[in-house]
Amino acid sequence: MTTHSTAPLAEPRHTPLDSGALDQLFVGARTFSYWQDRPVDDDRLRHLAELAGLAPTSMNCNPLRVYFLRTEQAREQLVPALKEGNIEKVRQAPVTAILAYDRRFYDHLPTLFPHMKDARSLFVGNEPLREETAFRNGSIQGGYFILAARALGLDCGPISGFDNDKVDQIFFGAENQHWRSNFICNLGYGDETRLHARSPRLSFDESCRLL
Repeated sequence: MTTHSTAPLAEPRHTPLDSGALDQLFVGARTFSYWQDRPVDDDRLRHLAELAGLAPTSMNCNPLRVYFLRTEQAREQLVPALKEGNIEKVRQAPVTAILAYDRRFYDHLPTLFPHMKDARSLFVGNEPLREETAFRNGSIQGGYFILAARALGLDCGPISGFDNDKVDQIFFGAENQHWRSNFICNLGYGDETRLHARSPRLSFDESCRLL
């Protein structure tokens, strides 16, 4: 005979965010190409990186690596790798972040995932697995990065129109030769007066299935 527990269900740990928070993160958030003349302080960038690093990755591998280009000179180094339509976007942004993933992320697993004995050995010599793991989790962390930036009051302008090999050569070189650029994200306080209307999105029925 099957018995069913009558113990009350535990209350959820959190309640849904209010409409203001959802608007800041999703509903009213936009991709910006033009910026107010307001600087972004280093402490906010540090907080942003810390928040993005707290969100989940497989085996806590945390492959995301970020270069924050804060000065005109640093951003100008990026120009030769950009497609023409993105050059002024980068030149005018207060900060441009290069989001990369570390293909040697597994060297940090003894620290990041200590409860599994020799987790590093799963990836050593297995190039397809380490590349797939680094790229997938680095991309997931890129999404966390954008949400963390918005949560801290920043606007974002993600960019994928650039030459990855050139970016890697210019910024990573021999020092970080195992890093691979994924995408670029301008950061700052966006100029809302120059926004276009939001582009359409697919409906739930067009993009989802309930099984």
